[in-house]
Amino acid sequence: MKKLVVKVNLHDDRDRSKAMRVVSGFGGIGSLAMESKDNKLTVSGDFDPVKVVNKLRKSWYTEIVSVGAAREDDGKKDEGKKEEGKKEEGKKDDQVANLVKAYQAYYPMPVTYYCLPPEETPSCVIC
Repeated sequence: MKKLVVKVNLHDDRDRSKAMRVVSGFGGIGSLAMESKDNKLTVSGDFDPVKVVNKLRKSWYTEIVSVGAAREDDGKKDEGKKEEGKKEEGKKDDQVANLVKAYQAYYPMPVTYYCLPPEETPSCVIC
């Protein structure tokens, strides 16, 4: 998850809605917020910040305030859940590894031999 905060020089509500529409068109946008008094646009999600800023700069003067990883609000409460999730993921990884080994034992990779013909000298010579 990434968080991008940009200051966009917008003049009226039409420009604000157009900027929001342009940014929301990108894939991976999780949330989009606009502070109208500071003209700051906050975008978070799994997206490419460079593409978003370039698209905004095509129409408006855009200044990057901050770019970084999005912070989780309840970090202390989720620690127990994360540890349980890691244990479950470890079990799933072990199960997948066991299935892959069983599949490879049952369906071995075929060995293919290639026979290449010897190189012949050309019989036709251009003078």
